[in-house]
This record gives sequence, C-alpha cells and structure tokens, in this order.
Amino acid sequence: MTQTRFAARLTRQPLPFDPEAAADTARAFADQPPEIRDLLAATAACAPYLRDLMRREGDWLRAALDLAPEAAMAGILAAPEEAGLDRLGAALREAKGRAALLIALCDLGGVWRLEEVTGALTALADRAVDLSLRRLVADEIRRGKLPGARPEDAATAAGMTVLAMGKMGARELNYSSDIDLICLFDQDRYGEDWSEARAAFIRVTRKMAAILSDVTEGGYVFRTDLRLRPDASVTPVCISMAAAYSYYEAEGRTWERAAYIKARPCAGDIAAGTRFLRALTPFVWRRHLDYAAIQDAHDMRLRIRDHRGLHGPIVVEGHNVKLGPGGIREIEFFTQTRQLIAGGRDPDLRDNTTVGGLAALAAKDWIPADVAEELSTLYRAHREVEHRLQMVNDAQTQTMPTTAEGIARIAAFCGQSDAAFREGLRARLGRTEELVDGFFSPPGGAAEAPVPGDVTLPEGFALSDHARAITEGWNAYPCLRSDRAQSIFRRLRPQFLRALSRAANPDEALLALDGFLKGLPAGVQLFSLFEANPVLIELIADIAGTAPALAQYLSRHAGVLDAVIGGSFFDPWPGLSGLAPDLARRLAEVPDYERKLDATRRWMKEWHFRIGVHHLRGLIDGFEAAKSYADLAEAVVASVWPVVVAEFAARHGPMPGRGAVLLGMGSLGAGRLNAGSDLDLILIYDAAGAESSEGPKPLAVRSYYARLTQAMVTALSAQTAEGRLYEVDVRLRPSGRQGPVATSLAAWRDYQANEAWTWEHLALTRARVMAGAPDLAAEIEGLRRAIIAEKGRGPNVIADVAAMRARLAAAKPARGAWETKNGPGRLMDIELLAETAALIAASPARPVERQIAAAKDLLDAEEREALLSAFRFLWPLHCAARLLTDGPLDPAALGEGGRAFLLRESGAADEAALSERLALVTAAAGGIVSRRFEGAEGAAGPGGSAGGDG
Repeated sequence: MTQTRFAARLTRQPLPFDPEAAADTARAFADQPPEIRDLLAATAACAPYLRDLMRREGDWLRAALDLAPEAAMAGILAAPEEAGLDRLGAALREAKGRAALLIALCDLGGVWRLEEVTGALTALADRAVDLSLRRLVADEIRRGKLPGARPEDAATAAGMTVLAMGKMGARELNYSSDIDLICLFDQDRYGEDWSEARAAFIRVTRKMAAILSDVTEGGYVFRTDLRLRPDASVTPVCISMAAAYSYYEAEGRTWERAAYIKARPCAGDIAAGTRFLRALTPFVWRRHLDYAAIQDAHDMRLRIRDHRGLHGPIVVEGHNVKLGPGGIREIEFFTQTRQLIAGGRDPDLRDNTTVGGLAALAAKDWIPADVAEELSTLYRAHREVEHRLQMVNDAQTQTMPTTAEGIARIAAFCGQSDAAFREGLRARLGRTEELVDGFFSPPGGAAEAPVPGDVTLPEGFALSDHARAITEGWNAYPCLRSDRAQSIFRRLRPQFLRALSRAANPDEALLALDGFLKGLPAGVQLFSLFEANPVLIELIADIAGTAPALAQYLSRHAGVLDAVIGGSFFDPWPGLSGLAPDLARRLAEVPDYERKLDATRRWMKEWHFRIGVHHLRGLIDGFEAAKSYADLAEAVVASVWPVVVAEFAARHGPMPGRGAVLLGMGSLGAGRLNAGSDLDLILIYDAAGAESSEGPKPLAVRSYYARLTQAMVTALSAQTAEGRLYEVDVRLRPSGRQGPVATSLAAWRDYQANEAWTWEHLALTRARVMAGAPDLAAEIEGLRRAIIAEKGRGPNVIADVAAMRARLAAAKPARGAWETKNGPGRLMDIELLAETAALIAASPARPVERQIAAAKDLLDAEEREALLSAFRFLWPLHCAARLLTDGPLDPAALGEGGRAFLLRESGAADEAALSERLALVTAAAGGIVSRRFEGAEGAAGPGGSAGGDG
C-alpha cells in the first residue's frame, strides 16, 4: 500500500505540560501545518530532551515530516553507510538523534503502533552494530591481524557474528534501551591460528562497544551490555561458538534458556549465527514439558523484587512499570515460561516477541484466548508508559516519578488528566498481577520443609510394615535428594497415596511406585510436571497398580509422560499413514545424525508408551495393540533408513547399482508385534553390474552393503542417552550367522531356489519389504510369491516341518502351564501350521488368520475354526502378558491389578476359569497340529526357526 505523509496519519497528541515551552516551540515551527505544529508544541512541553532535538534538527525535521515516516526512517538508516571508520561514530550519533525524534513523534502522534515503534528502534540498533562490526573487521584485515582473511570477508565479518538478545533480539527495544549483545566467532575457520583470530575479534568487540556507547558531544548511540555471554565474569568479550556451545550444554541455566527465546543474529556472519542458534535448540527448547521452569521464573521474580526493594502494594509514585508488581517483566516471564514449558515439543510456540508468543500460546490452547488478548493490551499500554518516562530526558528508567508534579507530567505526556492516568495505571498494574500471579505462585509455597516419613495416609489405606519402611526411605532416592524436589513432592505425596488407595491391592501398587521413584535419576522436572497436571498422578497410580514393569520403564523414560498432556494422547490411533510423515517431519528439523537418532528414540518411546496405556486402560484390545506396535516399528524403520543411507553415502557415496531394500520377517512382516518384540530384518541389494561405490571413501559393493546393514542395525539397536529403539535380529538371512549380513538379489534368488531349507521358505510366507527402492521392492515381492508357489508343491514339506516342530519342542518347551508362545497348541505351534498351509496353498497372505483360512487342502472347516479360535484367545493373552512382564506368565506373581487385566483381555470370569480354558484351547489346537504332522519324517535344516514374535 502507498505510504501516506506524516500529517495525514496523526490520531492523537500529548497535553502541553509546560505552556511556555509549548508556546516557544509553536513559534519556532509556525511554518508547519497546525496539526504538526500542535504535536511538536505539546511534545516539547512534556519532554526537554525532545525539545532540544527539535531545536538542533529543525531544518531536517521539517523535511522529514513532509514525507511518509517510513521513507524518512529509511533515509536515517542509509545515511551512515558512506561514513568511514573515522567518522562512523559521529554519523551514527547523528542518525540516533534524528531517529529518536522521528520515532517519538510517530509514537506520540499515533502514526505508528507499538510494534512499529520498537521495530524502528531495533532497526537502528541493528544498523549501528552491523556497520561498526564490518568497518572494524575490515580494519583488522587491512592490518593483517586476521590470518587468512581477505578484504571481501569483511562483508560477513570474517566469521564473527553478533547475537541480539532480550528486547533487541525480539525487535522490542524501548525508547532508551541499552542493547544486550553476545559476540561469537567461528573458531574452526581459523584452524591452528584461532587464538590470533580471537585476539582480533576481542579488539573488534571492544572498539565496537566504544563506538556505540561512549558519550561524546554528539551524545551516544546505544549503551551496550556484553554480560549475557557465557560465564561473563571469566570469559573474554568475544568467544568461539564451540566454547559457548560447550558451556550451555554443560552448565546452562533456566534464565539463559529464557534469554535465548529472543536471540537472533543481528550483525556480521548471519548464517553462522543462525547455525549456532539451531545447534543450541535442544538446550533452549527441551523436548520434555519443562514445568520446573515455572518455579525458576517465580524465584527470579522474587530475587529481582528483593534486590530492587519492589515488594509491597501498588502505588503510582515510584512504581517500576517494568520490574514491579503487575509490570512489563511479569507479562514477559509469563509468556516465556509457558513457551519454555512446551516449545520443545511444538515449534509453533517459539515466537520471539511477547505479543506474538501470547498469540501462539492461545492458538495452541496453552492459555485462554481472552487472557492472551488482555495481556497483550496491558503489555502495549505498559510499554507506552515506559516510553514516555524515557522520552522526558532520554533516561534508561522504568520508574515513575516520586513527586506529584512528575506524575502530572507523565499523565500529560500520555494525553490524560492526572486523575484519569493514576486510576488507569493502578487498574492495569493490578489486573496484570491478578492474571499472572496465580501461574507463578506454587501451591502451598515453595519453601516448605522436607518430606517427613509419617505423612498421614488416606482412610482405609493400611501399609504393611515393609511398605511403610520403604516410604520412609524415599528421601534417600536420587530424585528426592534436593530440598526443592522434596518440597514439591511433599505437596504431591498425599495425592499419590490417595490414588494408590484405589488400586486392587494398594500395598502392591505402593511397592511398584517405589520402584518408579527409585529409578528416577532426578525429580524436580518430573514432580513439577505432576504438580501442574494432576491427571498424571492418577495415571502413574493406575500403572503402578496394574503393570509394575511399565512403571519401571517410566522411571527410565519419564519424558514419555509429556505426551499425555500434549492434547492428543487419547485420540484414535493415526495408523502408519499418520506416523511415518510425522516422524519424517521431526527428523527434518534436526540438524545432525546423532541427534536424529536420539529424536527418533524419544518419538518412538512416546508412541510405544501410548499404545501400552491405551491397552492397559481397555481403549484397545490385544489385536489393535499388535497392529499399533507393528505400525510404529515400520514407521521407525522407514524413517531411519533414509537417514542412515544419507549419512553413509556422505562418506562412501550413493548406493551402487539399483540400491537395496529392508525385508521385515516374522511378526514384523506379518504386521503384528507386542510390547517386547524385536525386529527380524534382512537387507537385499542389487549391484546391477556396479563394482564399487563412488564417494570420498569408495567401497566394493559387497563391503558397502554389509557395512550399510551394520550401520542400520546400529542405528536401531545402539544404546544412546535416549535408550535404544529395538533389538534387531538378522539371522533369518541366507545361511544365518554364517552368511553375509547383506545379500545380493542374485544370491538370494539362487539360494531360495536351490539351497534354502523348508523353514526358510516358511519364513518367506511372512516376509514384507519395510523400506528401500520401490522397483526392487516390487521385484522381491514377485520373487517371494513365485518361490512360495514353487516350493509349496515339494513332496517333503510336511515331513520337513514335522521334524522342525520336533526340534523346536525340544529346544523351546513350554515354560509352565501359563505359557502362551512355546509348546504344543501355543502360538508358535499354530503359526507353524499356518505358514505350512500358506506355503502348500501358494498363498501370499501373511497374517495367521488369512493363512489358516487358505488351508482348505490341509485342514477341514472345523479344524480351521478351532485353530482360529485358539489363536484369537492366545494372542491377546500373550500381548497382555508381554506388557505386564518380560518373564514367563505367572498370574500369581502379577498382583491383583495385573490379574484383573489378564481376565479382562481373555474374557474369563476368574483365574481358575482362565487356567481351565487355556488348558482346553492349547490341547485342542495341539491335537490338530499333531494330527497334520503325525508319522511325517524329514530334515528341516539347522536352526529351524520360522521367525517368532520376539
């Protein structure tokens, strides 16, 4: 849109506080239109500083006010560009005076909104810092003080970057702001000469601060503060990015994280500064919901008020509109703290402005929309008062005058009567404090005594002596060693005990909670999360009373609880089509390989936990859980594969030939996993005549794909700081442990046609491509079907499978009467017959139910129905058992909550009925399988495994 001249956009003006000053200014600008003359007169009558600028810059001001203010501001910013280093300070000071006058008039006249006012002030600061930096770096290069740097490198400050922090970073500078800067340089750019480069950049930083801050006859440009840099008391004014990163990674504190919400590169090598901030993302934006930041912010507020003596009731005289109760900092802390809580999980919350941050929080339902709107209005009003305080004498102050005359001046400057101004200011400050104070003040106070051992228990909740002794020992656990953790847990403990009192067996549930607490490495973050979200206490108690193994898992991976309050935890399952793109998007946001692997682990564990909770609470059954676990595994494999391939290709070149695919075997291929399943994978590649890769470190084709396979297995199974994804088994490849870990297409085809044992053909009935080249995947699927059709007609299939079944029975007998997987009539036995039926029928079906349905030549209708009924009974029982325990199923060892879960999943009335049905079902299924293989003889081959479910 066309920019309109200044006069046409005036909407308001101050009241003239000093009539004599107003009259003098009106006479001096008698040649101006009345609306401009009146604004200048009223402004001069309220602000001696602005009156002096009008006198000094009268001719320039007349010309500037004849333009659109945006054009006048652009001229101010452009003027210092022509100044050399010797004149730069003077040019910047002249620009500062003119900008101060123009911006003040735009503000006072209502020509610009607050964001335009602060944006213009910030643009001037950016310009001043960047020009000073580039001129000084060019001087260091000219004098040969920066090793290897060329004159053209001055355009990007030869690898030095300046981060704007605080209000400058957010483009929210106030009228007389100082500017907070952090100066960094790229140490890697200078190799062994980095210390010489550092010395040069330290000189540049000091000279830049002098250009901007020193007070001369022309005034100053901006007061410059360099103390926000890492460990400012012992570090030089410019440090390397590597040193800064190491500091934040090891020692960074909550206030430093909050400071980086607003950080942005403003001068020098902008690209390098952007990369540094991107690398710092995990420090600032933690993936877990960081409710401990609330307490940290509350403590900071109290420390600031203590230091400044700002406690007490709100009064107008002497009130600090920034740091005092109900002031600007309250709104900023409120916004930033909520951003810190959830911004690690949701990048949309990372707006670095206060008003923008409030809007983003409201859009994602972290705060009510009306609260965000009201706080934004209050923030703008507070900032306008702050500007008026500073315009009077260009003082860096946020404190209201202590005299009635001083208050009257500010009231007039705001265009209000004294009484109306006082009433409005008190109302706004009080309303701000009312809106934010409940958020910061922790319930019960933050300084309570440590947790005693004799907290009163809920009525009807009697602990055994052993359990009571355990609760009295909680203070010694790592999670409760700090006073702060104990203080929070003291408030939580009654809620936990009340929730546990509702468990099937409260004593057992308490012991499970003890295991959870014992495994926590720290408590402040998690306990803060519980305190802010009591629903999590109920969930933990529910898990502790039903699945102690899941409670122990939680103690090692407590971050998964973030997902519960993320808003969609109890939504329907998104399926593979929703999971895979979500993970791919997450990984695209992460800059390096190791962090991508950690991000995958965090993501997977959240979804894995969600499946377990949905299953435990009866929102899904065992078959839905099985499909969900399989979708999750496939999404992980499909998303991690391109990440591993790209990392490997960077060193050894792209995949030679047609590429490779990952073939999922066993239950992964069949699309049915449980909570403890590992993954059976095979890599098949097609060299297509290539002999080696083409890259920085080329490899022969066989070595390339073997090492790529190992890289993929490591990516999935390696133990990192975030744990592991899955155990991976590659033994179902041709020749098992003796064969190469990657198999060429030709070798795989030949092996399956001429050498494979019958059990390996059985395994093919459940094989499915998980990731890789689509054309190669289609060819392998075609070969799979052709091999099944050919080998199923062999005369020895039944005999081979019978021998294999006998060996499995000897090697993996049932582990007791409650066994669901191994032994006659159990899952593996039924799956073995189903795979045999699919092989004989040449059926490409992978799920057990469809394989059995295809077995019309092997089983009659009654036998098929009996086997299907047995499978439908055994699988939910097995899936539930794997959620509850890693060991053999033993209802007596599960506790009452676990037994209740098993009964619900099986539909049995009680434990005796369940035991009886299990015996009947397995006997019937075992009889059917045995009759199919009775009298058969053969040799299934070594190993003899058709791929279990892990």
